Amino acid sequence: MQIRSVGIDLGKMTFHLVALGDKGKALLKKKFAQKQLIDFTANLETSLIGMEACSGAQSEKSHAQRFNCFHQASQVRCQ
Repeated sequence: MQIRSVGIDLGKMTFHLVALGDKGKALLKKKFAQKQLIDFTANLETSLIGMEACSGAQSEKSHAQRFNCFHQASQVRCQ
């Protein structure tokens, strides 16, 4: 299973994650608490992780970068 990109939907208590492979096929869909999400992303190979640009996104991005969970993070503007 080669994960290329990950999308994270941020919530107050839970986070929904979708991992996509080379061809854009969903390889994994999971729901996490914050600690579980950080542990899970810490064990991922380097990949692009996108999340909505809201108040919690900056916090999650800095947590992940502090633990070297991923190399490239992007925030997507909410519509």
